[in-house]
Amino acid sequence: MRTKSFYIQLAIVAVAALLFIPFLGGVHLFDWDEINFAESAREMLVTKDYLTVQINFVPFWEKPPLFIWMQALSMHVFGINEFAARFPNAICGIVTLLVLFNIGKKLYDVRFGLIWVITYLGALLPFFYFKSGIIDPWFNLFIFLGVYYFYLTLHGKSDKKKYTTVLLSGLFMGLAVLTKGPVGFLVFMITAGIYWIMNRFRLSVSLLQIVSFTLIFVLVGGFWFLLQIFNGNFNVIVDFIQYQIRLFQTKDAGHGGFLLYHFVVLLVGVFPTSIFAIRGFSRSKTDLPKQTDFKKWMLILFWVVLVLFTIVKTKIVHYSSLCYFPMSFLAAFAIYKMVEGEFRYRSWQTVLLATIAALYALLGVVLPQIDSLKNVLINKGYITDTFVIGNLQAQAHWRGFESFLGFLFLAGIILFLIYIRKNIKTGILVLYSTSLFFIFFTILFLTPRVEEYSQHSLIEFFKKYGKKDAYVYSFFKSYAQYFYTDKAPEGNTLRDDKIWLAEGDIDKPVYFSVRANKKELYLSTYKKLEFLYEKNGFVFLVRYPEENKQKKK
Repeated sequence: MRTKSFYIQLAIVAVAALLFIPFLGGVHLFDWDEINFAESAREMLVTKDYLTVQINFVPFWEKPPLFIWMQALSMHVFGINEFAARFPNAICGIVTLLVLFNIGKKLYDVRFGLIWVITYLGALLPFFYFKSGIIDPWFNLFIFLGVYYFYLTLHGKSDKKKYTTVLLSGLFMGLAVLTKGPVGFLVFMITAGIYWIMNRFRLSVSLLQIVSFTLIFVLVGGFWFLLQIFNGNFNVIVDFIQYQIRLFQTKDAGHGGFLLYHFVVLLVGVFPTSIFAIRGFSRSKTDLPKQTDFKKWMLILFWVVLVLFTIVKTKIVHYSSLCYFPMSFLAAFAIYKMVEGEFRYRSWQTVLLATIAALYALLGVVLPQIDSLKNVLINKGYITDTFVIGNLQAQAHWRGFESFLGFLFLAGIILFLIYIRKNIKTGILVLYSTSLFFIFFTILFLTPRVEEYSQHSLIEFFKKYGKKDAYVYSFFKSYAQYFYTDKAPEGNTLRDDKIWLAEGDIDKPVYFSVRANKKELYLSTYKKLEFLYEKNGFVFLVRYPEENKQKKK
């Protein structure tokens, strides 16, 4: 049995590596989050200051350093590029699938472990995040492991085993805080608190074990914060805490959304796993108490994350991404029970699956035809924003076969609907194979085309003019102006001051980027700016030092 499990894990590593690692550098990093973290890692390498997270070579107080350290190490090995920035999350993907398999195997059996791997791997957003350069995959994994080892502590049969698991729980929760901040510990505490209440205020854990958890958590999660204080950077900690509070109270950086934003994101974005997860809310009559208790933890974790980030005013897709763990568990639970014959596949599942699948198939078919449709959409007045119209004028390099991905996806879903009533195992394999195929090739072929419409011309501008002895500045929030110009520390403290760059006594040329819908505003506001060129929704301006103008005259 152990040999079989070992070979299955080897197969998981091989498949995950083949899916997550190739083509990581095939597309530029996307603003804001991907470039934000990658730039902080780049600046660590440039300054050799690995204690301070920086952006534009000034302290950046929004995030702790653990993930940035991972990226910096990756960049040290692979160079400063997109591949290196995303490589840590590819490794996270491999580790995550191994974790799910082993936990599922211990909870139920090998079959359950494999089903859990499939439900996580074959869902859109969970897969996509392992091909990205954002913090959340590692952050979520650490929180999940913290919850899991605390669960094991409650079910430990000996004090020795309980101390081991509670220390591991504290360790992973500390790593979560060191990755993204105290919100990870907040989620853990609310989850544990609700479990405690539901368990009639009883927890089979001693005071000494709680102290042990606290000590390891504080040592791991707090050491970077303590180092900042000892180095006289207490203001960084204050700014960090204020930023965390602001995320809850305001729509940070314009990231607002409607009340049920995350419900929709999870239903559509974690397809098809989300449909089976709903079925997984049903109770099983055959589960052991330990299995039922783990499911309780997963349900609490799911609702805590969903409700918490529904309350938070800042709405960003990955804020609810910790839900992927309980959702994939619930989906695996439902499928496992269907295979065992305890649960039945329901008609409402077909309706939801077919509806969302049709939307994805339609998107897959229509998106590659955007060059044929854009003129109609613009001329009919459906699109009026100057910036968006400019984006759509990009010359995307479509190869002509991309729409077939949508048709193939639809064909796979139809095949699933035929098989699911006859043979549940075959039906599930067809569904997740179809989903995995669609996700992988959509990322491979469609994402680069989307990038050509959205930001390619901007990145092109930064890479070109960043090589000159000049300042490069963006009139809208962007981190690309730092990463893609290979910006070095400069002595001039006014280098990022908009007013000085646009009107002051500059010592070298300044190249500006602005969105097309703000072109006239900035040209009329800052009279010294000259039009350089316009491309795909972006307008590029320049200002030369006065002495250069005199020489030209």
